[in-house]
Amino acid sequence: MSPTEQDPISLFYDSMPFAGTLGIEAKEMGPDAVRARLEWSEGRCTTGGVLHGGALMALADSAGAMCAFLNLPEDATGTTTVESKTNFFRAVRSGHVEAVSRPLHVGRSVVVVETELRDGDGRLAAKVTQSQLVLRL
Repeated sequence: MSPTEQDPISLFYDSMPFAGTLGIEAKEMGPDAVRARLEWSEGRCTTGGVLHGGALMALADSAGAMCAFLNLPEDATGTTTVESKTNFFRAVRSGHVEAVSRPLHVGRSVVVVETELRDGDGRLAAKVTQSQLVLRL
């Protein structure tokens, strides 16, 4: 079975084992939107019980990468993040964070994805825009 024929949720974990190590839960995987979730845990925090920004960025990068992969042109073999911009709006001190990634631009050489990170109450915690280079072997 080729990667494009594999179940997208299985592909998420198979292609990014680090996402599983972090405890990221794949919720929905499709070319129009990718949803993933990260539970708050003391082991993922910094001072004051705030979910670490690196954990939030890893969640966004993982969801964004999968969104880009699901939008690749037929002759492409994968993607890699070449640029990522994060704006943090609020601290997450409990519950979970949900990432929703959507394509902004799907081109032959670059896919640009925007990811919103929302806390358990639906409040915007961060917004990430990333550029994914389209790879061809």
